[in-house]
Amino acid sequence: MDGTRRSNITTGTNVAIVTKANQKSGELTSGEVESILTKSETHPHGIKVKLKSGEIGRVKIIAPH
Repeated sequence: MDGTRRSNITTGTNVAIVTKANQKSGELTSGEVESILTKSETHPHGIKVKLKSGEIGRVKIIAPH
């Protein structure tokens, strides 16, 4: 699924994000969405979310259900 569309992401969804510190390396961090921080329906670099672990980043991969 597409991580640039807000409608594809809900709280509790398992995703892989890239944090601000890892933008250059592209290293992904996996976790469960606690809250969605992007207000618009789409964002070209991915919807910004906060994981239950407390990390914040943009969604690159949405895990299949």
